[in-house]
Amino acid sequence: MPLARRLLAEFVGTALLLATVVGSGIMGVALSGGNDGIALLANAAATAGALYVLIVLFGPVSGAHFNPVVTLAMRMRGEIGKREAIAYVVVQAVAAIAGVLLAHGMFDLPLLQPGTHARTGMAQWLSEAVATFGLLLTILLGMRHRPAAVPALVAAYIFAAYWFTASTSFANPAVTLARSLTQTFAGIRPVDVPGFVLAQVLGMLAGYAIATLLAPDARTQPGEEPPAVSAKDPA
Repeated sequence: MPLARRLLAEFVGTALLLATVVGSGIMGVALSGGNDGIALLANAAATAGALYVLIVLFGPVSGAHFNPVVTLAMRMRGEIGKREAIAYVVVQAVAAIAGVLLAHGMFDLPLLQPGTHARTGMAQWLSEAVATFGLLLTILLGMRHRPAAVPALVAAYIFAAYWFTASTSFANPAVTLARSLTQTFAGIRPVDVPGFVLAQVLGMLAGYAIATLLAPDARTQPGEEPPAVSAKDPA
């Protein structure tokens, strides 16, 4: 698959993901009558639904990473080259910001609005590490054991992680950066972004290590057929 086509898939998928995350947060708050639980439920459900659709649609093209830590994990597995990985991460970051701007435009809000929602402290950082750890386990072990189920597994995990983590599970550096540009329900202060990103990277490394221990033969063994997943399959 040509790199340009893969990057386009990553751009469109990541932008639509962020438009869903931010837009559903705005709509949830508008319709929930001040009930944050209902707003979060709407936000989580819309995000999970969009993730499933986007992974199914774009997985065969780019791998549907939509997330720098997923791209880094695939680079560590040798499934994507260094220059390709850098291009993926840059496109994911730009697309995530574009998705936030798109959500603002759809709801007639100021396009640029630095986040004001404080998300910092040990509990928040631990939550992000746990959320990202679980996401990597879901993807890597899912690719090994049930590759066709990865879209549903990722969507289900993110829906759950919205509720069982104190941070509501960003689990994505590009998403974190982009959400620092909104003052809506999904926002985060720019000053809180580095702590979240560091926790996400640590969670990814832990998830990668545990997945490798649990499934050390994640790629082809001598005499076996290659598994039905690659960097171009849903991830």
